[in-house]
Amino acid sequence: MYFTYILRCEDNSLYTGIAADVRRRMSQHFGRTAQCAKYTRSRRPLSLEAVWESSDRSAASKLEYRIKQLAKDNKQRLIDENALQLLKETDVSLYRRLSDEELEELI
Repeated sequence: MYFTYILRCEDNSLYTGIAADVRRRMSQHFGRTAQCAKYTRSRRPLSLEAVWESSDRSAASKLEYRIKQLAKDNKQRLIDENALQLLKETDVSLYRRLSDEELEELI
């Protein structure tokens, strides 16, 4: 199982990434350890906004790529409405968004 996630940072920017172990990856980002992304090391992450589950790394990477192509307002719409239809040429049936309760368990 792989996950694609969006973090909100202190400058209100949105960071998108993938992980096999979301809990470990979040502790790296929020702890600003040496393993966290340079982006989140310089812009402190504030919250985990959304997470999508996929069956393999390839699908998670494709979703990450498509999200990174979106403008910020569309990323926000994706967070608010789970509007995966914004992602052109993406088979949305490959992804399941985690509920708020599931997100709370990850942090």
